[in-house]
Order: sequence, then C-alpha cells, then structure tokens
Amino acid sequence: MKRVILAEKPSQGQAYAAALGKQSKKDGYIEINGTEDVVTWGFGHLVELSPPEVYQKEWKKWNKADLPILPETFKFQVGKGKSKQFNIVKRLLKSADEIIIATDSDREGENIARSIIRQAGCEDKPMKRLWINSLETEEIRKGFQHLKEAEDYFSAYIEAQTRQKADWLVGINLSRSYTLTLQSKGVQDGVFSVGRVQTPTLCMIYNREAEIDQFISKPFYELFADITVEQGNFKAKHTKKYETKEQVREVIDRHQLQRENDAVITSVETKRVHQPSPKLFALSDLQTFANRRFKISPSETLKQVQALYEKKLLSYPRSDCSYITESEFRYLVSHLEDYQRLTGYTLKEPHLTPKSRYVNNKKVQEHYAIIPTKTIPSAQKLNSLSSIQKQLYFTVLKRTLAMFEADHQYDETTIFSDVHQLPFKAVGKVVIQEGWKALLEERSQKKKAEEQPLLPVVAKGEKGTALLSTKEGKTQPPKLYTEGTLITAMKYCGRELETAEDKEILKEVEGIGTEATRANILETLKKQQYILSKSNQLTVTPKGKILCQSVSQTLLSSAEMTGKWERYLKKIHEGVGTQERFLKNIADFLQQTIADSLTEVKFDPALQQQSAVKEKKALGKCPVCSAKVVDKKTFYGCSRYQQTGCQFSLPKKFAGKNLSQAQLKKLLVHKETDWIKGFKKKDGGNFSAILMLDDQNQLSFKPYKKTLKLNMDEGIEP
Repeated sequence: MKRVILAEKPSQGQAYAAALGKQSKKDGYIEINGTEDVVTWGFGHLVELSPPEVYQKEWKKWNKADLPILPETFKFQVGKGKSKQFNIVKRLLKSADEIIIATDSDREGENIARSIIRQAGCEDKPMKRLWINSLETEEIRKGFQHLKEAEDYFSAYIEAQTRQKADWLVGINLSRSYTLTLQSKGVQDGVFSVGRVQTPTLCMIYNREAEIDQFISKPFYELFADITVEQGNFKAKHTKKYETKEQVREVIDRHQLQRENDAVITSVETKRVHQPSPKLFALSDLQTFANRRFKISPSETLKQVQALYEKKLLSYPRSDCSYITESEFRYLVSHLEDYQRLTGYTLKEPHLTPKSRYVNNKKVQEHYAIIPTKTIPSAQKLNSLSSIQKQLYFTVLKRTLAMFEADHQYDETTIFSDVHQLPFKAVGKVVIQEGWKALLEERSQKKKAEEQPLLPVVAKGEKGTALLSTKEGKTQPPKLYTEGTLITAMKYCGRELETAEDKEILKEVEGIGTEATRANILETLKKQQYILSKSNQLTVTPKGKILCQSVSQTLLSSAEMTGKWERYLKKIHEGVGTQERFLKNIADFLQQTIADSLTEVKFDPALQQQSAVKEKKALGKCPVCSAKVVDKKTFYGCSRYQQTGCQFSLPKKFAGKNLSQAQLKKLLVHKETDWIKGFKKKDGGNFSAILMLDDQNQLSFKPYKKTLKLNMDEGIEP
C-alpha cells in the first residue's frame, strides 16, 4: 500500500523520513527505502484564498459601491511561486492509497493539509492523522505506530478555515471601506489595513495610551510610625490614606498626636506560607516572560522556540496549555539527573509524585505545556545554539525542573499597634525554605532588599514608643503596554495580569487571536506603521490613532467582542457551532460597519498633519489597481502590495540584469522598454532584448521575430 505522508515544510518532512528508515531524496519528496511510503511537504500555505478579482474582474479596483464583497462560494488557488511544489504534491497524492496528514499538530496545520488535499482533488482518499508533540525520532516512530483517525480532526480544519474566511472578508472589505472613506476626507496616508483581530488589538494599545494621557495625578498623604519595643524597633503604616494635608492635620489634632507617642501592640499574627513554583509554560506565558527578562519580542521568542522544537530539544511550541499528562511526567522523572547536570542544580529531595497543579490528563486537549524533551543536548550541541536559544532552553528547563523542587516557604507576621487609638500595621516575613526560588533565581539582591523586613519578637499588650512622620505620595497612571504584557492582555481580553494566580480567576474569559497568531498580529501592527516599539514600550502612531478614532463606534474597537468571536470559533472546533452561522454574523457585521463608515468616521483633524509619512516617489501607475508603483527596496511593486490583495510586483534584477527606475517607468507607460544590453544566458553569455509586460502583467522578453528587424546590426539573440 502506497502511503503519502504530507508534512508542513521540508525540515519537518526530513525529520519524518530520517525516523522512518533509509531514504532516497527526490525533487520535492523523499522515498522510504524498502516501503512504498513517500514523504512530501508544502512550504506552509501552498493553497490560499483567491483575491476578489478572481470572482469578478471589476473587484480588482477599489470601489465603495462594490462593498461588501461577499462571495457565495469561496475560491482557493495555489500561492504565487508555489506551483512547482504543489504539482509534485498533487501527483503524489493522486497516486496514494492512503494519505497521512503530518503537518503541525494544530488547527492551522490541519487547515494547511486539508486545503492542499482539497485543491489536489483527493478529499475522498483514505486518510490518517499523525499527532505528536515532539520531533524526536522515538516520538515520531511512536506516532506512526499509533496514527489517529483523520476524521477526528476534521472540525479543527473547519474552525481554522472559518477563521481564514472571516479574516479575508473583514480584511478585504473594511480595509477598502476605511481607506476610501479616509481618503475622501483628505487623509493621504496610504492604505488603512483593517483586521478582525489586529484592529481590536490596536485599539487596546490606543485606549491604554489615552488612559495615561487623560490621567490626572492626585496627591495623597500617609502616616508612619517608627515603633520601639523591648526587642527592637520596626516601621508601621497607618491603615488609611488621606487626600489633603488638612485631613492629616485634623487626625493629628483629634488624636492629640505628638512627635513621640506611646504605643501598644494590639495583635500579633504569624502564618506559614507555602508558595508552589510557577505553572509550566504555555506559549503566551513564555513570550511574556522572555520579553520581560530578555527584552525580545514575542515573534522572536516563537521563532527561536520553534527552532528548538526542530532541534528536538523542546516540545511543540504553539501550545495554550500549562499542564502535562502522567506520560510526560514519567519521562521527565526518568531524565531528572540529566536535567540537573545541565543546569548545575541539585534537587535534594525531588517530589516524584505528580501534582495536579502541573499534571492533569483532563486539562491536556491537543498539546501539553512547553517542556524539555527526552533528548539531552551534548556540550557541542549546546555550544551550537545561539545565545537567545540557550536562554530560552534553560528558561523552560528550569521552569520544568522547579516542579520537582520544594515549595518556597516563609513565615509572614502581621503586627497591629495602637497609637493614641490610631491603628498602625506592619508586615514582615522570615524565609524558612528557599525551595524552587533558589533554582529560578527569582530574587535578585535588590529584590531581597525590598522584601518585607524582619520584625522583632513582640507580644500582644506590649508597650513601646512611636515616632510619627508623614509622607506625601502621588497616584500613578497605568503603564504603557510592553510587547510581553500586550500578549497577556490579548489572551485575557484587555486585562493585563501579573501573576498566574490572577490568570486562574479569569479561566472563562476568552482572548483574542490564538497562541500561534498573537505575535504575528503585533508584527503586522508594526509593519502597517500603526504602532512603535521603543525601549520595549508600545505607542500608537498618528496613523494608528486616526484608525482607532474612526472605528471607535464599531465592534472593531472591542477586544471583548472579538473574544466572543474567538469563543464561537472554538465551538466550531467542538462541533457545536457552524461555519455558516459565524460567516453570516460576519457578513451582517460588515454590512452595518460599511454603512456606518459613510457617516460615523470621525477623527481629530490635527492627526492628519502628524500622520503624513514621507511619501515614496511614484515610479508609475500600477497596471492592476492604478495605485502608485514604488521602490520596495528589494523589488518594485504596488504601494498597496500585500496590504489590500494587490500583488503587482516586478523584480529589480531580471535574467542577471539590474533594471533601472528609468527602464521601469517606460515599461509601466508603454508596456515595453527600449533595447537593453547585458542579459545573461544560462551558459554564461550575454544578450540584448526588449522587456515587456504580458497580459498577466508579468515580465517577459518581447518575441525575437518582432524585434529582429529593428536592430539587424546588433547581432541580437533572444
């Protein structure tokens, strides 16, 4: 039986082939010797949604009268430049007796594979699903020995496809609608890209910045007491803050307080606190941690953790789960000595019994938490890692190892004192056991110095003296989002949370985007020149503010509403929601939003001048959508390239010859150039020719027969 194994990308396919046996490498696929198995792959999305002009030629140009664009049936096509590999995959799939879907084990991986299979016309073939969390040889072989029923994952495909279609609808329609509306109001700031997730995320950053701008700092006043007792002294604070100096003076007068006063200990309470180690990493938690600790972006964290996954050192990175199953716990236990050797840390009394805080079979649905694999890197392999890869690997390794360490324990003492019937409170603690904090090095010397102080031994009813002082403070505005805290806020619908315990309170709150897409959304906002990241703090550009103000009366400004959309997408995955209903809701939303954009778009006119970015010099008119053609650094292309669906581009170098801007301008105006010398033949020789734009707006040579008579003395070769 011929099995065709469809991987997501070449490196993944090569890992499968290496695990399955001896191999013979071919063009775009690998044969497993001694079997009929063939491994092939895509390059991510080989198949994509078709642009509007495929449905109707008129939809290529931006016209508000055409909106909303709502195809009755969505069309798909092979991505530009990917036809060769698609045709290889299609031929192999056609010849298969059974197809094994072996793309990434997540919703998007399912969508990538099913889209390719569907485009190849092989949906009716028998299918199985490889579902693994590691690219280690042992895990790959085990996965192939226990293949899943492909039908069990079909709903994941429908969910991802629904998200894909919804994003296409929102992006195509609202990018055109708001761009055209803002242009009609005199805004000349290029295309305003709008997205189902990216725009609410932008509004979150904008609202935080606006909150800070509108914040009015107010003074407050506090009373402190330096209390001296027989065993020493300690500092206590009055339990109430005051808004004015007059209120403080009134309290002092009412209680007849002096500089030095009698004090009485009214209560002493000590409790033993057991603090467990942090939960295991889900992707967003790791991205937030890495941004805070190492100042790297969430997208860079994902990229490097993906690389560690492909190096077989970490488990699958795009996980939204912070739990593992008992199976993973057992292999971690079996490798504890290796992990300790790597970190140079010794667990004196490791906890070898699973704790529900970390190990819960019921909590693991698709993927478990990000943990080290069974592969123990050699010194040579560790040295081959980049600096950030080492940091991330040991971050995950130590977080996992901390699960086996003892709790951090301390005694927390709270003392209440009475000074002329005015209550003062002091809190201090004594560390009994460092536990996991010794491993994770959570406390720097500075943090240790700032921790609650050691208090003297006192007894209820004990008397002493209190020296009073006052201190003026000011209320502080919220902080700007960092790239890390934004990822957390997206996950929890705008709520920026600092601790794992806080997050647990909001278990039922659905975030916006997915673990796999949030970092990319952030990069998209930067690319669209909506936000700036400076010193790891995010601010909104004037262009971004114009868009936020323009959508302020729509659902696009609501992170919570977008979270509800994401929640319904999960219902589709669970089989209790339908794609038809969700897309119908999106269509209704588009109808209303486009209608409102005609009258409701309002923004601060002062932003118009601030947002005027340096215009790139126009080299001509785009033959596809009539926008400007500009120098895009690595190629010439439409100013709307990849922002609106316009894909017109021309290379700066063709057949070994660099094309000048003057030649490009002539090409755009006259559809052909003058004679150009210096094109390179495959055998290394040179030739001259006329370049032209064909009917598909692709660059090609003008046929030799038509041009030969113009230059008989040139010795021209096509």
